[in-house]
Amino acid sequence: MSTGTSIRLRPYEVALLRGGPRAAVTVAVVALHLRGDVEAGRPGRLRTSEASSEAAGQAPPPQTSPPSQAPPAPPAPASSPDPASSPAPLPPLAEAVRAALARPAGLPQVRDHADVRAALAELQAGLRAAGLLRAFPPHRTRTARRALDALSAEHTLPTSRKGLPESDALMAVALYGEPALHVLVPRFALRAGLITRAEVAEGKGFHSRSPRGGGTGGTAHSCGGGGGGSD
Repeated sequence: MSTGTSIRLRPYEVALLRGGPRAAVTVAVVALHLRGDVEAGRPGRLRTSEASSEAAGQAPPPQTSPPSQAPPAPPAPASSPDPASSPAPLPPLAEAVRAALARPAGLPQVRDHADVRAALAELQAGLRAAGLLRAFPPHRTRTARRALDALSAEHTLPTSRKGLPESDALMAVALYGEPALHVLVPRFALRAGLITRAEVAEGKGFHSRSPRGGGTGGTAHSCGGGGGGSD
């Protein structure tokens, strides 16, 4: 986030201003899912990809001993990792969410994890320092509303995930919440409990059924409380 004559907000900050902590955590979950780190577990729950492999009972391939007459191969020389192939470091909130998913959990449990609350508090402190968030009660300022309006004009709601860079996908989720999830990661969002219960029909979109504890759609004005394509 930069301040001054222009304000450039990151998706996590945008989501926090628009919809509060739940919206910001949702953006972190989607970021981890797009990286392949997080997937849906049982209905309404999230899990890391490593946890899903363990739950499925996938054992490592059997180790075969080399013939006794063959000498052990010398160790390969250490090589420095290629920066181009290394994944970008995670922002603090996404890192905290991944740590909170050491065991499968639902979005409310992830949001209430101590590390996640600390990362959210850090984001809120930065927004208050930038004059975008009032402390008591937590509420976005007029400057923040103008910044969100400008971002909405720059980033319209996408109609497809195809060809959309990850940064733009995260900004769409931050700005539009549930409507963006329906477009970008519908099946994951449904199974993970990020959106309201819906029926996905090929070529027919979504047919709403009943809420599953609150989605991320709509506009919320408080930043201190709860919520408010192709996989």
